[in-house]
Amino acid sequence: MSLRVAVTGPTGEIGISTITALEASPDVAEIVGMARRPFDPAAQGWTKTVYRQGDILDRDAVADLVADADVLVHLAFIIMGSREESARVNLEGTRNVFEAAVGRGGTASPRTRRLVYTSSVAAYGYHSDNPVPITEDVPVRGSAEHYYSEQKAACEAALHEITDGSGLEVYVLRPCIVAGPHATALADAMPWNQLPMPVRRVSQALPLLKPPFPDPGTPLQLVHHDDVANAIVLAVTTTDAPAGAYNIAGDGVLSMSAVGEALGARPVRVPHAAATATSEVLARLPFVPSSLEWLHAGRTSVVMDTGRARKLLGWRPKHTAEETLSALASAVRPGG
Repeated sequence: MSLRVAVTGPTGEIGISTITALEASPDVAEIVGMARRPFDPAAQGWTKTVYRQGDILDRDAVADLVADADVLVHLAFIIMGSREESARVNLEGTRNVFEAAVGRGGTASPRTRRLVYTSSVAAYGYHSDNPVPITEDVPVRGSAEHYYSEQKAACEAALHEITDGSGLEVYVLRPCIVAGPHATALADAMPWNQLPMPVRRVSQALPLLKPPFPDPGTPLQLVHHDDVANAIVLAVTTTDAPAGAYNIAGDGVLSMSAVGEALGARPVRVPHAAATATSEVLARLPFVPSSLEWLHAGRTSVVMDTGRARKLLGWRPKHTAEETLSALASAVRPGG
């Protein structure tokens, strides 16, 4: 193969690892990365990649990106932000990408034959009746009270609406929380990590000053950004694995106590019923800051089964959840 791959969001938390992995693939001849802000491929050691300025909200820019691509990889997505801002980019922009992939986003019909879209475990929603572990057969329902979950589910609904019957090969990857030295959103979201560095250094030196971090006993998964990138490359280049959805997660599960402690907090066990009650109260409030909506994620398990990706894609994570957390913690701790 000698594939020309177009990528949206090439400099994001997954993007850099993805481009690096695509560069290493002998099946990939050229990569076009579209981003709003300029980046220098040579500075990353990339030799197959060219930069193209563009915004996924610009339908013409997206159509131009897709027109000559064999495979389109859609990574651009806002994770942390206001509900309104993220909805505009994540919903409108993603629809532009999907429509361009089937030839409805611009002037020319693209030659694109495959779309690889990075969704999320959040698309399943935080529902108490979800099975444990979650397989790809579980319906994507989202959770209306959590903007990120709701938007990821809406994007998958739009994907089916736009691409069904088009002949486009669609691969949907649903990673759990992505982390690592180049994917720090999990740590950045912690309120204490937004304090001035001198304050953080003092709190880390004195255990009693560490902020409390509630643990209702809900297990969670992490996956290293490099492992997600490897899954994306497999989806781009495979000639055997069928199109469809694939769960992506590192081996092992973590407690919230382990996550809180690694990221600079003082874990405090709380009854699971308390977390559920807090989530229900927040869901009834007329206005909730977007950052607080992430509390809904702790009310129920969303541990996924990754057997389909292992069996059909031939994907294997190189980093366990524990190793991924350790790499993240080392990257964000004061002096790291």
